[in-house]
Amino acid sequence: MRESVFIKQNIGKWRNYEYMISRGQYESPSHKADIYIDVSSDLSFAQSHYPHAEITSYLNDLTVKLHNEIYKEKHESWRRVITFWKHEVPLTMWRERKYLLISLVIFIISIAIGIISTLYEDSFPRLILGDNYIDMTLENINEGKPMNVYSMDSTMGSFLEIMFNNVKVAFLAFIFGIFTSVAVGYFLFSNGVMLGAFFTFLYAQGVLGQSWTAVMLHGTLELTAIVVAGAAGIAFGNGWLFPGTYSRMTSLKRSAKRGLKIVVGTVPVFVVAAFIEGFLTRHFEWPLVVKLTLIGASLIFVVFYYIIYPYWLSHHGNTK
Repeated sequence: MRESVFIKQNIGKWRNYEYMISRGQYESPSHKADIYIDVSSDLSFAQSHYPHAEITSYLNDLTVKLHNEIYKEKHESWRRVITFWKHEVPLTMWRERKYLLISLVIFIISIAIGIISTLYEDSFPRLILGDNYIDMTLENINEGKPMNVYSMDSTMGSFLEIMFNNVKVAFLAFIFGIFTSVAVGYFLFSNGVMLGAFFTFLYAQGVLGQSWTAVMLHGTLELTAIVVAGAAGIAFGNGWLFPGTYSRMTSLKRSAKRGLKIVVGTVPVFVVAAFIEGFLTRHFEWPLVVKLTLIGASLIFVVFYYIIYPYWLSHHGNTK
C-alpha cells in the first residue's frame, strides 16, 4: 500500500485518538487499551513499509503517549474506583439518557395505573400486595403506627437484608434485558403499579401524609436506583433488538457492557437507601423538618448526579 493511501485511510482515526489523549476522554480503561492495540498495529505496519517516513515517527509518538498513560494507570489503580463513579458512570448515563427517560416514563405511567386502579377498585391493593401485607398494615394503622413495619426487625438485620434485596432487584432489572427490553418494561411496570396502589391505599386510610415521609426517606434514592437500573436493562435489551450496523452478538456485547456499567453504578445508591431504611426510617418521632431535609438532600443528589453532572461532564468536563 502506498504511504499516501495508508495515511488517507487512517488520518481521521488518528486525529480522533489524539483528541481523546489530549482530553483524556475514553469510554473506559478497556477502550484506551483497544486504542493502544490499534495504534500499535498501525505503527508496526508503518515500520515495516515506511521505516523512515514522518508518519512512522508520528505513530511512534502516539503509541508512546498511550503506553505511558496505561503504565501510569497500573501504579494508580486505586484511582480507578473514583474515576468509575466520577466519570465513567455519569458519561455512560448521558450517552444512554434516552433510555433513562423511557424508564422514567414507564415507571410514572405504571404508578398512575396503580393509583387509578385502586381508586376504582378498593380491593386492588390486596391483589397486588397480598392479603397478609394489607392486613398487617391495617393493624398498624389501627394502633396509630402505619409504618411500624420498618421498626419490626433489628437495625443491622434490616439494613443487610434490604441492601442485598435492593442490589438483587437492580441486577434483575438489568438481566431482564436478555429477554429484550420488553421484559424490563414489565419489571418497571409491575413495581410502579405496586407503588401507586400502596400509596393510594394509604390515602384511602387517611395516613398518606405521615406514611409518605417515612417511605420517601429511603424511597427517594431507592426508587431512583430502580429507574436507573431499568434504563440499564433497556439499553441491554435494545442492543439485542436493534443491532444497527453491528452483528447481533457484537451489539449485544456492547450494550451489555454499557448497561452493566450503569447498574453497577447504582449499587452505592442502593446501599445508602438500605442504610436509611434500616437505621433512620424507623424514627417516626423525628420532626417533619428533619425528614424533609433528608428527602430534599436525596432529591438534590439524584438530580445532580444523574442529570446535571452528566450533562456538564459531557460538555465541559475533563475525564482525567
